[in-house]
Amino acid sequence: MMNDTLRRITALQRAHPAGTLAPRLEGLFAKLRAANGSVEASLTEHEIWAAWMEYQDPAASAAFDEATQALASQEFGSAERLLDQVIEVHPDFAEAWNKRATLRFLKKQDGLSMADIERTLSLEPRHFGALCGFAQICLRRGDREAALFALAEALRIHPHLPSVKEAYDAPLEETTTIH
Repeated sequence: MMNDTLRRITALQRAHPAGTLAPRLEGLFAKLRAANGSVEASLTEHEIWAAWMEYQDPAASAAFDEATQALASQEFGSAERLLDQVIEVHPDFAEAWNKRATLRFLKKQDGLSMADIERTLSLEPRHFGALCGFAQICLRRGDREAALFALAEALRIHPHLPSVKEAYDAPLEETTTIH
């Protein structure tokens, strides 16, 4: 699975986002790249995350929101059931895949998490959060080279991620936290 995800990351610059993503994302990513300073970049990043979390089906959005709350409360079983349901009905909902990848990372199910990250990136090749998640899995597995590769790609997409810049420039250890 790691090799599949690395191949997907290698091809991100040629990939196109899924048509179900919010149309305003293209402009937001341009604004992010051109941001002058951390405040503007942070505000734009927040708008990107909000757009990723939107979905055209209100029932899917409601289930996704409930899953996100369950995940935040560490109710992993409930979060996983809800995310599985959303993904089954709406396999084009990139952020549902990413949230499930996060859940699986927290449960130390790295292979399953990588599979969900790969799917997230197939739908949203600009998903810097998924790239950072993949880097954390690589670090946990002791693969510094793959982690640096993923972080470099995350910085190409979002050049204003201070924690990623620090992690990229510092010696990486398993305990490094990347947001």
